[in-house]
Amino acid sequence: MGQPKRWISSSRERQWVEKSAPTAIAGNGAADLTLTEEVFQSVEGFGGCFNELGYVALNGLPEEERQRVLSNLFHPEGEQKFSICRLPIGASDYALEWYSHNETDGDYAMEHFSIERDRKYLIPYIKEALALNPELKLFASPWSPPTWMKSPKAYNYGTLCWEKENLEAYALYFVKFVQAYREEGVTIHQIHVQNEVVADQKFPSCVWTGEQLREFIRDYLGPAFDKHGLDTEIWLGTINAPEPWDEWLKKKTADHDAYAHTVLSDPEAYKYVKGVGYQWAGKWAIQRTALSYPELRYMQTENECGDGTNTWEYAQYVFNLYQHYFTNRVNAYIYWNMVLEPKGRSTWGWEQNSMITADPARKEAIINPEYYVMKHFSHFVTPRSKRIGQRGHWYGNAVSYETPEGGRVIVIANPFKEAKTVRISDGTEMYGFELEPESFNTILF
Repeated sequence: MGQPKRWISSSRERQWVEKSAPTAIAGNGAADLTLTEEVFQSVEGFGGCFNELGYVALNGLPEEERQRVLSNLFHPEGEQKFSICRLPIGASDYALEWYSHNETDGDYAMEHFSIERDRKYLIPYIKEALALNPELKLFASPWSPPTWMKSPKAYNYGTLCWEKENLEAYALYFVKFVQAYREEGVTIHQIHVQNEVVADQKFPSCVWTGEQLREFIRDYLGPAFDKHGLDTEIWLGTINAPEPWDEWLKKKTADHDAYAHTVLSDPEAYKYVKGVGYQWAGKWAIQRTALSYPELRYMQTENECGDGTNTWEYAQYVFNLYQHYFTNRVNAYIYWNMVLEPKGRSTWGWEQNSMITADPARKEAIINPEYYVMKHFSHFVTPRSKRIGQRGHWYGNAVSYETPEGGRVIVIANPFKEAKTVRISDGTEMYGFELEPESFNTILF
């Protein structure tokens, strides 16, 4: 593997600091982390979600600062190098207000379908990103169907009305969305059927069962995409279940069996599904799904969002989410709000973290701790990298990769309040890295 050539560290006090890589150390003691020859999943990339409130926050910055933020996020030679991002179909909870692309009651032919509103916020935001990285991949999901298609007829809470005419129309709604964006010069590479299938919330939401997802994909969405010649992938996402207390508190099951396995064990539904998207409580289900269906691709579709205070402690928690999801075979990791105003308050009253705070009073972009967590991965772990094996007592604090060029990247955190010397071996030589307290580190060989 060769000697370590770069070591970058971020701690509470100092972020993204180049450190001197150590020389090999003598001795026969066991390494704390040893890289192995095992090779696992390919990495498709990292990204965030395009939301209306993010675009408003970004536009509050002076133009030079605004362009710097966009370049740092999306340019292939920038800081984050984002390569796959998300957008909502209609309003997310970080839209300025509720909207769908067709609120004309009873319009089953989707004659009044329109993305006119997106031409004001989302499409300009996306096109600025695409101008910096034309290879950027996009996936989209609705938070709620149009209100007239639901019971009760509201954007929040409730479920999709389960009649054939309604289901055919909703499949057409997805087709029209992909086609309309294509006409704008924006390719939608993946559709995820519903954001957070068990979220029954005051913000735009819609509850689905595994059986409903199976039937809709198998009998309506998949055939509609075939009929209209769409090559957009259909993904089973975004699954935010199981909440650990559902079985005993709500007397129901919402685990791998209830969602992913229910859909994917049906061959006629399975043939349409190219991957599975998990977020939030989905972290409890992904291991069983990835072990059961290793041929599919996986994605962490929405980083857990905190409370708007953007603390170092929450960044440490988020690092462990990256470690958990990549160890359990995801191909991509997606942040939620890339940019927000201070406190990150949503239209529906939630305050959430962001990688960057665009402060309209100070007219500047403030870099938050989770920006550095992402950068420790995304800056060096480029698309087509592969996760590689490791062993040792620090396995649970690290993820290792091999890049397309053959270099090796170790991303490792020290969770402790004191410095720790961690001995890392490439299988032949051992090196001692003194990791600063509560730090994130990227080591390049």
